[in-house]
Amino acid sequence: MEVNIKINSVTHSHEVEPRMLLVQYIRELAGLTGTNIGCDTSSCGACTVHLNGESVKSCTVLAAQVDGMNVETIEGLAEGDGTLHPMQQAFHECHALQCGYCTPGMVMASVSLIDENPSLTEKEVREGLEGNLCRCTGYHNIVKAVLQASEVAK
Repeated sequence: MEVNIKINSVTHSHEVEPRMLLVQYIRELAGLTGTNIGCDTSSCGACTVHLNGESVKSCTVLAAQVDGMNVETIEGLAEGDGTLHPMQQAFHECHALQCGYCTPGMVMASVSLIDENPSLTEKEVREGLEGNLCRCTGYHNIVKAVLQASEVAK
């Protein structure tokens, strides 16, 4: 079936198999490799993107279900001139990554979290990100980065 999906403000049209996952579409057909495939079971959150403004794990959505919708990936957060999104900047400044594999999904989930509530507490950040796993950092600097970015968002 043919799908038309707007990803980072660019419309992509491709023939897809009905079973193709959105994460596969983003990486393989749209050529945007910032969204990672982590666990294939929706446990890790490495594939988190925004679908019509809502944070979703793209391994849980079929590309066919997204026909006509808007997707934003990690590549779409920064400005066209390379200026980082405040969340990306906070992750950089707070050293909120080590290997970086979870970082795109973590950043996307964090942006969505702040969009829902710009006045987060540390506990709310930890609870809000519990669906995104990081095996390297211990989360301390990730939480610090989200709280820093939430100050910018206020």
